[in-house]
Amino acid sequence: MTSVVLVTEELAPAAIDVLTMDFEVRTVDGTDRPALLTALQEAEAVIVRSATRIDAEALGSAPRLRVVARAGVGLDNVDIPAATARGVLVVNAPTSNIISAAEQAVALLLTTARNTASASAALKSGRWKRSLGVELFGKTVGVVGLGRIGVLVAQRMAAFGTNLIAYDPYVQPARAAQLGVRLVTLDELIRESDFISVHLPRTPETLGLIGEKELAQVKPGVRIVNAARGGLVDERALADAIADGRVAGAGLDVFETEPLTESPLFAFDTVTVTPHLGASTVEAQDKAGLAVARSVRLALRGEFVPEAVNVRAGGAVDEDVRPLLPLAEKLGRVFTAVAGGVAARVTVEVRGEVATHDVGVLGLATTKGLFTSVVAERVTYVNAPQLAADKGVVVELATSEDAGEHASLIAVRGALADGRTISVAGAGGKLVEVDGFELDLPADGVLLFFRYRDRPGVVGRIGTTLGRAGVNIAAMQVARRAAGGEALMTLTVDSSVDPDLLARVATEIGSSNSAVVDLRAD
Repeated sequence: MTSVVLVTEELAPAAIDVLTMDFEVRTVDGTDRPALLTALQEAEAVIVRSATRIDAEALGSAPRLRVVARAGVGLDNVDIPAATARGVLVVNAPTSNIISAAEQAVALLLTTARNTASASAALKSGRWKRSLGVELFGKTVGVVGLGRIGVLVAQRMAAFGTNLIAYDPYVQPARAAQLGVRLVTLDELIRESDFISVHLPRTPETLGLIGEKELAQVKPGVRIVNAARGGLVDERALADAIADGRVAGAGLDVFETEPLTESPLFAFDTVTVTPHLGASTVEAQDKAGLAVARSVRLALRGEFVPEAVNVRAGGAVDEDVRPLLPLAEKLGRVFTAVAGGVAARVTVEVRGEVATHDVGVLGLATTKGLFTSVVAERVTYVNAPQLAADKGVVVELATSEDAGEHASLIAVRGALADGRTISVAGAGGKLVEVDGFELDLPADGVLLFFRYRDRPGVVGRIGTTLGRAGVNIAAMQVARRAAGGEALMTLTVDSSVDPDLLARVATEIGSSNSAVVDLRAD
């Protein structure tokens, strides 16, 4: 059955084209609550922008939902804890609008410096009204928040010959110096800046960051721009500061309450306001739509999504690490199958040159595989850590640059309640070891494992029993430590094998331990 992707607001046509290649795309007005809740019932993915609320009620109406995608940066309209509790991935497009947002901040700063908006409005109303502005050259521009957008603004301001200072407690002075920016305290920035541009997320700590106290200390004639998030600059206090003459002007693209059509700030000719246009460019909308379309495709395929905000190992995955994700997950599934259950403590060992990178996501992928066949709910990168915690399973990660004859290798080891220790290992997309028995089989398809005493005739019996059941053997490998001793037979077969058939084969050959694992794509 084709997965249903629900689009609740306008999305770039290019993104729709990407989605319709693989999925059934449906649309609904996300602000029509009853229609939204009804449409969510069959959706496996929902793509929203800022107007659609995906809260606990909406999530509860979507039993098949696997991913919520926000075609933009902010996620104020998505209940991330509720989504995480249900194992639903939440993704956004964190870099889609950074250039557009930076350019909007620069536009507001320039407009505020030269009174462009008020002059345009006056001339259009029939008044030839000229006013004195100020140059940027030689002025001090204070950037509050030196994140991705703040850095872009600083780079663009440098071209105007400005003196750049910034406040960001999470940026090292050496990094700021590379950008030609001097780090200062917020108080110093407030006192020294001729222009202040704010670029911070809205959090309890940043709400009202520039308020009455700060505005009382500003350099006379300062101009303030906020194109980040509403509420970071206290709007009432800013209006008072402009009225008192301490602040010469302001440019605002965001407001504490949106949409907004009335404000004391609107009374001042020296204030330029825009209705949250930071991401309102063709390019930003295309980037956001295409970014979340790609994320939805990955999520519905069960693959890792770097832009997921509620995955513990979220973020960019190194190109040397990414190809190992499917293998790590498959090894987790093989481990659980061979173990016949879940171990209390599992160690994921990552070896080889890849171990010099951040490989935490490989532990997450293995954890996902460990629980895929042992719980009723769908296991995702989101809920796998919580499932492990609920089951009392501790998953540890170990690294080593020594992978022996392999370029990179992943080994999964764990102790069971009965005292047995189980291990599986893979390299190059293959299963290379199970409990000390060396193998060389692709980690793919339906795999059967049989432990038994090495003796003549076993291969023939297995082939006969499976053949009678209509199961074709695609590949087979026998590993043993010594002739007549314990042996491990691993088979790849072309179709599913039910527990009854597995038990019949095990009985036929006197297997001490047997297992089946289906590694085919879901």
